[in-house]
Amino acid sequence: MSPKIILFLFAFIVWCLFSWVPDGAHLLGGIVVALIVAFMMGDLVIQRPHLMLHPGRYVNFIFLYVPVFLWEVLKANIDVAYRVVHPELPINPGIVKVKTSLQSDIALTLLANSITLTPGTMSVDIDKDKSVLYIHWIDVRSSDIEAATRIIVERFEKTLRKIFEEGNKE
Repeated sequence: MSPKIILFLFAFIVWCLFSWVPDGAHLLGGIVVALIVAFMMGDLVIQRPHLMLHPGRYVNFIFLYVPVFLWEVLKANIDVAYRVVHPELPINPGIVKVKTSLQSDIALTLLANSITLTPGTMSVDIDKDKSVLYIHWIDVRSSDIEAATRIIVERFEKTLRKIFEEGNKE
């Protein structure tokens, strides 16, 4: 199946879920938007379309990744809010280098986005060749690569590896 067709179907389903009113105008708008997205991004987003047919990926994403992500966002929000309320609390901002064992583009992208969407951290750069990410951290607790990796990356990497890389080899 073509990557563009798969992306069209996925984008259209997401559109329908977000605009739950099943009337003609919403469905037509969804088709148009999904076609544009699929035409422009189909070959970039989905490189191995046959892997999109594995329902286990979706189950793992919803029941393993989403709870971990939401928990980490909640903890980070509380930490950042506490720093705002207590301005005398010391912060130590900086950019740290962390390692990752993820190889697929989608897993790396989701890892970087997960880090960025977690308050207090932001992905600055990904060096896929060296398997490292550069992260801006509001309170650098360790500049050691291994320690920073354990604190920032490990919480997401384990789940993303299971979803996108284990058992999905060609």
